[in-house]
Amino acid sequence: MSLFTGAAVAIITPFKEDFSIDYDRFAKIIEEQIEGSTDAVVICGTTGEAATLSHEEHLQAIEFCVRQVAGRIPVIAGTGSNCTAEAIHLSTEAERIGVDGLLLVTPYYNKATQKGLFRHFKAIADSVKIPCILYNVPSRTGVNITPETCVKLCTEVENIVGIKEASGNISQIAKLAQLAKGKVDIYSGNDDQVVPILSLGGKGVISVLSNVAPKQAHDICQYFFDGNVEKARDLQLAAIPLIDALFCEVNPIPVKKAMVLQGKCLEVYRSPLCEMDEAHAELLKNEMINYGIL
Repeated sequence: MSLFTGAAVAIITPFKEDFSIDYDRFAKIIEEQIEGSTDAVVICGTTGEAATLSHEEHLQAIEFCVRQVAGRIPVIAGTGSNCTAEAIHLSTEAERIGVDGLLLVTPYYNKATQKGLFRHFKAIADSVKIPCILYNVPSRTGVNITPETCVKLCTEVENIVGIKEASGNISQIAKLAQLAKGKVDIYSGNDDQVVPILSLGGKGVISVLSNVAPKQAHDICQYFFDGNVEKARDLQLAAIPLIDALFCEVNPIPVKKAMVLQGKCLEVYRSPLCEMDEAHAELLKNEMINYGIL
């Protein structure tokens, strides 16, 4: 059984002016997501600026999210690292806190061979009992999980159940689907590829778009599952200009700016992230207006 189907929000981490986590706004954001039909919450991922959170903050944010969601939808915690021991520590603590699953990014900077990736992910998964989703995003980490390695992990390690595929390589994802034979839950890691990946047997998306348009992201998936592929396609295509604007600078800068425009958080990023270029911000604002969310 899949950890979730549909659109999971890759949720931002709102900060106060002093750069501490703004838990009051965080609670409101989580509630708005649930009210907007979001199918799961992914906490402390790329969009959540996890790379700049201390270990203590990382685990506090996860615990807060678990308490706020209170079992209404699945909570999946990003606990990956380029250090296997560190990833094991974060993962076991997240399991203790009560998350429903883990999102494990590929090791960055030091990278790894496919053999090293297998051993890394197996060691983390073996340290917990909850389901694990791999996260393949070579544009950020510099390393790619091949379809063969992904299938081997999902076949030989019981609680590795799927992958967030953000390579952008549809041919690779099609190869994965062909090799997997239903053994791998495939989630789109790119909002502009949701319907194509669903058409290959995907289970949904881990979505940046969902931060600002949760119902729309959910509906793209739900219409597809209900058999109305034409409607799902139309919703996917209608969202493309906004999605492009949400990625006109490195994630999560634009989506956080979008949420500032919606009055949901302050425009505070942790360095080295910074505010958007003014021309990009104007483009984003216009696309939000065109999409009907501003």
